[in-house]
Amino acid sequence: MSKTFTRAEVAKHNAEDSVWFIVDSKVYDVTDFVDAHPGGESVLRQVAGQDATVAFYNLHRHEVLSKYEDLCIGTLEGEKPQVVTPKPGDLSTVPYAEPLWLTPVYKSPYYNESHRRLQKAMRVFTDTYITPEAQAREADGKRISQELVNRMSEKGLLHMRLGPGKHLHGVNLLDGAVKGEEFDYFHDLIMAQEGVRSNARGFQDGQLAGMVIGLPCVMNYMKDQQRKRAIMEEVFSGKKYMCLAITEAFAGSDVAGLRTTATKTPDGKHYIVNGTKKWITNGVFCDYFVTGVRTDKGLSVLLIERGEGVETKPIKTSYSTAAGTAYITYDNVKVPVENLLGEENKGIYVILANFNHERWTMACATIRQCRTIVEECLKWSHQRLVFGKRLIEQPVIRQKLAKMIALVEANQSWLETITYQMNHMPYKQQSQHLGGPIGLLKMSITRAAHEIADEAVQIFGGRGLTQSGMGRVVEMFHRTYKFDAILGGSEEVLADLGVRQAMRQMPNAKL
Repeated sequence: MSKTFTRAEVAKHNAEDSVWFIVDSKVYDVTDFVDAHPGGESVLRQVAGQDATVAFYNLHRHEVLSKYEDLCIGTLEGEKPQVVTPKPGDLSTVPYAEPLWLTPVYKSPYYNESHRRLQKAMRVFTDTYITPEAQAREADGKRISQELVNRMSEKGLLHMRLGPGKHLHGVNLLDGAVKGEEFDYFHDLIMAQEGVRSNARGFQDGQLAGMVIGLPCVMNYMKDQQRKRAIMEEVFSGKKYMCLAITEAFAGSDVAGLRTTATKTPDGKHYIVNGTKKWITNGVFCDYFVTGVRTDKGLSVLLIERGEGVETKPIKTSYSTAAGTAYITYDNVKVPVENLLGEENKGIYVILANFNHERWTMACATIRQCRTIVEECLKWSHQRLVFGKRLIEQPVIRQKLAKMIALVEANQSWLETITYQMNHMPYKQQSQHLGGPIGLLKMSITRAAHEIADEAVQIFGGRGLTQSGMGRVVEMFHRTYKFDAILGGSEEVLADLGVRQAMRQMPNAKL
């Protein structure tokens, strides 16, 4: 692309056998491409010999130019491209596209240099390795590749997604971006938010979300320490996959309604498990199932290995089958009693133990996705021409953007406040004091997502309902944001939890 041309030279190439045009000071020769143009030949011939920058960005995403960069034959003499082409790891310069702590003019008391190193390293990793595969798998529905899982394991990503703890000590975390011993909940927040920037909601859960909510049950409640270490090694290395299998067609938020049974054999050495599970994330390809069961006097949790009597079938949901969402059948499955996690008939404590972190992680991810939608809408409203002027010049569009920005910034601030409390409370205090606030936070964020998704589609119009092209990110969000309003506890259940926890702390105060 070392050649330069004048505008007059480009203007001469508007003939049947020569079609050139300009986009952002770059010259493109599309003579041999006109027949293959997805939008038809006439669209290109209409701008032959002209500067098509405005017309191009009214119809196409900037990334299209990268896809067809081989058609670029040079630049305009004395001119330089003005549109920013982000490189892997770059921060966006669009207002409100990044949380305030990553915006140069703002300060935050929560983040130090180790947080900034981790954010930079994770963004480079996501942009370079995760996003390309995420987009491909979201489209074809295939599971995450072993190659990417291995790469994530080698860089400590699988370990970091479980949050702070001894499992991080001595582990290489993104080539030394942060030490395992100093990894805190703000590092955890960064991992959650940077990891979802690939904008592929099904793949996001297919990226071993089952491990994130299943493995802590083994780490914290398996009695056989040697077996526990072996399983942790298998899962953290990416050699084996794990999911959490609690939900049934009969019981979602109502965990006490589980019908899957586990009956001890006469010799007391095994449980015989029968029943079904539904909507189990990663269940299609998992090796281990952390399973909620009903025993003789209550609920228990068993670690069940894939084998005889265990059958999994994919369930098609609103997002991609890359998530591996499964219907699981247990038919007389023989499970050693050593696979009991926690105490028999007291499995509710095992099930509840990781809820706070799961819900908090979902809140981190959802508000980051909302921020991406704000960025998409800001870009679109500045480049889309309607009635002879840009969308952003319409007061009603600015009002919508103001609402979206306020929702994102308010919820991010609340998220960081709760994260700070998590950093300064041991687990027991978190369970006692943060269950309600985290439940309310998740509810608030998913309600915000509802409003943001709705406004974004109105701003994008028909493109916001189309799975390709300009509105593909908005369409994805609008189609899938409800997963976060249901999974991990529905909005209504979490709202009630938050208020009931406040009721328990209510003094005898009167108006």
